[in-house]
Amino acid sequence: MEEPLPDEELESYLAALAPETTAAETTAGTSFGNAQVYQLRLQLMANEQLKELAAERQTSPQALATEWVMQRLEWEARQRGF
Repeated sequence: MEEPLPDEELESYLAALAPETTAAETTAGTSFGNAQVYQLRLQLMANEQLKELAAERQTSPQALATEWVMQRLEWEARQRGF
């Protein structure tokens, strides 16, 4: 069975989203530095709301969701005394 060709458009998109990388890191493989990728499923109404809020803030829905998760994790850490 022949291996599929890499999706250059997808790789370019992921590279643009990824933080600056060192020579050892690449978007062609599975390494994104010390970041982990999570898939998030939202109900249609929540997804539309996220898109609208992101557009108002001139950012992407992914970036806004990431910002919110990071803010919440910081808040949780403070609550636990870290």
